[in-house]
Amino acid sequence: MSAPATLRDVAKLAGVSLGTASQALNNRPHVLPETRNRVLDAARALGYSPRNVNNNAHHLSVIGMLTKHDVGPPAPFNVFFSHVQAGIEQECRAHRISLMFASVEVDESNHPIEWPRMIEDKHIDGLILIGIYLTEEARNELQDKLGRLIVLVDSYAPDAPFDSVLIDNLGGAAQAVNHLIDCGHRHIGLIGSNSASPPDILERREGYRRALAVRGITQTYIEDGLMRREEGYAALQRLLRRAPQITAVFVTNDDTAIGVMHAAHDMGLRVPNDLSIVGFDDIDLASEIRPALTTIHVHKAWLGKLGVRRLLERAQMPEQPTLSVTVSTHLVERESTASARSSQKEVLSSESH
Repeated sequence: MSAPATLRDVAKLAGVSLGTASQALNNRPHVLPETRNRVLDAARALGYSPRNVNNNAHHLSVIGMLTKHDVGPPAPFNVFFSHVQAGIEQECRAHRISLMFASVEVDESNHPIEWPRMIEDKHIDGLILIGIYLTEEARNELQDKLGRLIVLVDSYAPDAPFDSVLIDNLGGAAQAVNHLIDCGHRHIGLIGSNSASPPDILERREGYRRALAVRGITQTYIEDGLMRREEGYAALQRLLRRAPQITAVFVTNDDTAIGVMHAAHDMGLRVPNDLSIVGFDDIDLASEIRPALTTIHVHKAWLGKLGVRRLLERAQMPEQPTLSVTVSTHLVERESTASARSSQKEVLSSESH
């Protein structure tokens, strides 16, 4: 007995792409009538029938995945998003779904600047956005093209009817700060955020504030800056010149934390003896640098897997209420944190003059 026909078989017989075949069978707009008829004829000839039986459901054959790309020259490969992408690819393979990938240029607040061709040409049945903050205009534009078949992974779109998979940024930041307090630190700085940062980073900033307040510590030391390695380097220098009493720093992501560690070394400080540092994300490099970085672990591949699952559920149950899944984090203690020292950093005090 031969295997049942697949959408790929239909697309091949009709001489069209998988995305076009899917759109034709789902009666989506912007498919030429002659193309639609050719796809329908191929489906009938092969006896192809989509697996879903809900007349209101959608069949997902091609999913689009968009990750952010900071405005300007091409940035280095984003190791955090690569793990999220791996989770998406693994889940798509498990469900025999094709995946189209593109990046979208964003500004410093992660707002998209221009959509790639795969959005404009409507070659996908659903979309997963990673690390993007949608403006109202961008949200409406996407909704006009794809309806509610959009899932936000570590992305934000206020008041949008899109499902989302988010990181517990508040809880993760609290874990980082509480660890430093438990080590005896009372003068704890924050690096890697500013008032225009995207929502996930503002949540980490707020988590820092709340954790200190809950433990009865009123003094905060926040040094504004961008989440880049070179920015972390410069931010630590500024922060310690104005507040040399600081003995520990929480940094909003690992790449920026590595810049902070380099700055500490160049300033003659020993990590963790003179300065304890905690990052966020637990990228691969965090365990490879020396001293190895204490950080907040994010289940990156699971963010991607859960994004695909949310999209499949939305396709099968279009009227389901909008859902948001928050993925927990946990502290990974390595070598960049230690008990607080009472000695002051005289070298820093002298540099400030």
